[in-house]
Amino acid sequence: MEYKELADHSRVWIYQSNRALSNDEVTEIKNYGKQFIDGWAAHGSDLQAAFEVFDNRFIVLFADETQVKASGCSIDSSVRFIKDIQNAYQLDLFDRLNIAFVASNRIDTLRMTDFQNALANGNLDENTMVFNNLVETKGEFMSSWKVPIKESWHNQLL
Repeated sequence: MEYKELADHSRVWIYQSNRALSNDEVTEIKNYGKQFIDGWAAHGSDLQAAFEVFDNRFIVLFADETQVKASGCSIDSSVRFIKDIQNAYQLDLFDRLNIAFVASNRIDTLRMTDFQNALANGNLDENTMVFNNLVETKGEFMSSWKVPIKESWHNQLL
């Protein structure tokens, strides 16, 4: 299933890579993701879910929990799946202190302290586009994932 087919209330989990993925890596990860989604279940019932890689850097899982809620076991299996990707491709997908933003038409990341310094030094400003990986639903993902700093939780760092 494509993520676009899922309802806006569908839950979303975003895993940000510490580096850009090559196109070949994206293709391989998408194939692996499709296999995972095809077998992802909660309490024996298949989850209505989707998997996507965005901008060669963000691995995103979507699940419509209307019929079946993602259980602790199903969430644990998704974390194991993401850890498998992390290990296979030598990535860091769990470091929440890396902030992704757009500069010079490309995605870059900085550690939170370096990001704060870049703001203080004027290298970034309130209109810099950032990725708000704290969004919880597909609707929020579509409308509020990539926004200017002034419209994100990152604005508290200004």
